[in-house]
Amino acid sequence: MNPEAPQTASIDPHKRVNAARVCELCGGVSGMSLWRWLNDPALNFPKPIYIARRRYWREAEVIAWLEAREVAA
Repeated sequence: MNPEAPQTASIDPHKRVNAARVCELCGGVSGMSLWRWLNDPALNFPKPIYIARRRYWREAEVIAWLEAREVAA
């Protein structure tokens, strides 16, 4: 388990985070990587919620996706 990863027990399932925070959570990936993940159906990356033309993700969904990929690796 990654010591820098937030603990899922303390994650608010309704908290929304912006694209910059998603990139940080995913290990500092670029915005282009995020775009590629969103457009690759095989990865099943969480879909964003649009609010005022800005993208937000549920933090818990992103963390669950990351943890599922760790288990699969």
